[in-house]
Amino acid sequence: MHLRHRSRGAERPWHGSPALIAAPLALIALIVVLDLWTGKSIQLGPLLVVAPAITATFGSPRLVALVAALAVGAQLVLSAVLGGVTTANHEAQIGALLTISLFVVGFRYAHERHERQLGRARLVADVIQRYLLRPLPQRVGPLRVAAVYVAAEAEARMGGDLYATARTPDGNRFLIGDVRGKGLPAIGSTTLLLGAFHAAAHRNPPLARLVAHLHNTVYWDTVAPSDEPDNEEGFVTAAVLDVPDEEPVIRLISCGHPPPLLVHRGRVTPLTVRDPALPLGVGSDMEADDYEVETFPFEAGDLLLLYTDGVTESRDARGVFYPLAERVTAWRERDPQRLVQRLHDDLLHHAGGTLTDDAALVAVLRCR
Repeated sequence: MHLRHRSRGAERPWHGSPALIAAPLALIALIVVLDLWTGKSIQLGPLLVVAPAITATFGSPRLVALVAALAVGAQLVLSAVLGGVTTANHEAQIGALLTISLFVVGFRYAHERHERQLGRARLVADVIQRYLLRPLPQRVGPLRVAAVYVAAEAEARMGGDLYATARTPDGNRFLIGDVRGKGLPAIGSTTLLLGAFHAAAHRNPPLARLVAHLHNTVYWDTVAPSDEPDNEEGFVTAAVLDVPDEEPVIRLISCGHPPPLLVHRGRVTPLTVRDPALPLGVGSDMEADDYEVETFPFEAGDLLLLYTDGVTESRDARGVFYPLAERVTAWRERDPQRLVQRLHDDLLHHAGGTLTDDAALVAVLRCR
């Protein structure tokens, strides 16, 4: 599940309802009537510029041009009635109205063109997101799974957080990670790592060998010649887990990633490893022997929560970090889908509606 707190995707420009379109037309009629009523002593014709300006807030360039033409026509009528079109005063009013109207139409055209370009970019980002962060299956073996992802940059739609699962002959492999940086370099690293995980995890190598493969994939990508100025500094914090079908355990290798939370009989315990590995891509080429697999109990009815630091490092207006473990303990929510949805909504409320970093959550329940 991919939820977004600000972005609305590719949208068609809004051209307004008939009631809105009637507003500038009514203004033109009102200004004309009042100007004729007040006579030559008080001239209200310059106020006609309000009509195209208001229309530009909701209308298409064509509609703005039409209203502007009506406003200029109204000014011509007023000038003819109140002293003559060729007088210096009325020529100045007509010229000023025409100039401003052309500017407003041009501005609305440029804005709508930008909206279309932005809509296409959002559409491409949606396609990339659906391809990279494939929706996790709700049920894999004895596990029920749910996930949520929120990008901090609304226009990017996705950033450097990632998650994935792969089915093996005897269980499931899970990956959650956080790529350093944002934008296109982060998306490139996300693509590389997810591709390496999906390609290798299904061959069911030992967990340590899988992690070494992921590390070397990121490492050799960062040391390869590149025009990107930050390419050599890339790394990924990650947690890679193996959840066998028949054994009530979790096998975990943490590469500098926040510890997963295990909910067992209402008690929340961080799965903190004794010797965490360096983030993926940091150091040099690695072998399977460089990683230590740690095992934790994971019984029927237990709930596992994977997350990125965009969740726990989110602050409220007073600078207080989001209390993830306390929320999970207090709610006692067992359904993975409802849990990630509730955490998503509560996290945004805690952060005032806007996150400063990408955030990802994956909940895994071992069914009885």
